[in-house]
Amino acid sequence: MLKPLLWKAGVLDVLDQLQLPHRAVFESCKNFKETGEAIRAMKVRGAPAIGVAAGYGMAQAALKSKAKDPERLVKDLEAAGAYLKSRRPTAVNLAWAVDRVLAKAHGWPEASVETLRDVVVVEAVAIEQEDVRLCDAIAEAGAALFKDGDNILTHCNTGALATAGVGTALGCITRAFAQGKGLHVWVDETRPYLQGARLTAFELKAAKISHTLITDNTAAALMAQGKVDRVIVGSDRVTSQGDVANKIGTYALAVLARHHKIPFYVATPGSTVDFTLRDGKDIPIEERSSDEVLFVQGKAIAPKGTKALHLGFDVTPHELISGIITEKGVARPPFAVSLKKMLGGKSAVKKSKKGGAAKG
Repeated sequence: MLKPLLWKAGVLDVLDQLQLPHRAVFESCKNFKETGEAIRAMKVRGAPAIGVAAGYGMAQAALKSKAKDPERLVKDLEAAGAYLKSRRPTAVNLAWAVDRVLAKAHGWPEASVETLRDVVVVEAVAIEQEDVRLCDAIAEAGAALFKDGDNILTHCNTGALATAGVGTALGCITRAFAQGKGLHVWVDETRPYLQGARLTAFELKAAKISHTLITDNTAAALMAQGKVDRVIVGSDRVTSQGDVANKIGTYALAVLARHHKIPFYVATPGSTVDFTLRDGKDIPIEERSSDEVLFVQGKAIAPKGTKALHLGFDVTPHELISGIITEKGVARPPFAVSLKKMLGGKSAVKKSKKGGAAKG
């Protein structure tokens, strides 16, 4: 499988996923602004991969900085971090990676500029290597939830193209298949960017796993017919109580799964859990260009002048989720307890938008 990110000597080669599955084209990003633009334009996507790219963007900022003293270099890094964070506000891994690199830089107050640059680059590489290990652990934990003969429905793309490793939700599927379990996957096309049609089907075909592409609005009919045994998705942010922000359309699947008594799982690294937030209503939801709905690969699909709304994500309430699969295992409800125990996070104290302290 193609790796979405290749780092060499300060240059980040990004696999332009907008051109898959027809063309595999890498774009060379030579500085943090070019890397940030690749993130914004969704040439690199998937919360873990975005985090890795952001880490390398910070490394580029360190290498390109003209600072003569460490204090100035740290200020340059802070400015680069603010820029990178603004590219995709919903995916918490982006901010997590930036803050992790900044914390590392702040931890070397006596270092020379050269040493501080090395520290930042080493931390960025460590973020990528860590994601490889986390994906492997998530895949192992999630694979145990599947049975031979299962029909699994998934949404968007959560495989090797979305991470530095084997993937999250799709990684669980490919690991179960590698263990000898006969599986069939229903692949939501995932409008409007068609990540399911273009990317997930691409990965499943490469892995020789039986799959069928469906329009997003076909899922309900399949569930009603008893043709879906489990649903598994990824995540861009999880609150301390287990509310999950993921690609738009995820919430609808969770409601359908609950109605049809089908287990609904979320696979995500612990870094995606935002313990500063309790309520999913506090997650910022990215609103993208309406052109992404009105046009498909440059071709208009609606009358000229039509207005369109494109919310990049929605939030699935924790009550609809059967389990959250992390590198530490499968957290079960109540997630406010299990996630904190599993990942060691601090309780959220942020006030809800409706006012008043969030209840623990």
